Amino acid sequence: MAPRALDERAVARFEESVLPQLGAAYNLARWLTRNEHDAQDLVQEALLRAFKAFHGFRGTDPRAWLLAIVRNACYTWLRRGRAHEVTTPFDEEVHTPDGDVLNPERLVLKEADTTRVRQALEELPVEFREVLVLREIEGLSYKEIATIADIPVGTVMSRLARARGRLQIGLAGPPGGGVAR
Repeated sequence: MAPRALDERAVARFEESVLPQLGAAYNLARWLTRNEHDAQDLVQEALLRAFKAFHGFRGTDPRAWLLAIVRNACYTWLRRGRAHEVTTPFDEEVHTPDGDVLNPERLVLKEADTTRVRQALEELPVEFREVLVLREIEGLSYKEIATIADIPVGTVMSRLARARGRLQIGLAGPPGGGVAR
């Protein structure tokens, strides 16, 4: 088979297996960096890394593989000291299903609750925020999280328990009170 045909098949395989995972990759990067633009840049960088290394991918879970690359790119970025720069916090829109009959007061309360949870989550240390996002938002198993974060399953469970505890304390306090460190 001609080299060009192999290249086209490899690109098609990459697009078929990796590109559907972009939403999860962006979501993880956004929560780790707390900034939409940096998250976009890091996902793009991770996607390039993944494409270059795709010929060596022999796994069965492209999602976990890509998320591990995104995670590594984010942690490299954080270690470079950019975590201390002023960042614009992520502002997630509150979506209500069609036909929702919430009155304006309920809509305001719902938005306030969403904002409070998001702020409490953003205040968690990055290693706790990471496992919560991967488990609760992305729905990954403990084993998948352990693979992505390159830590034992027991450490995943421990971090999740500690993260949930800190999040609960942060949400139990007065609004804007922060999360216990």
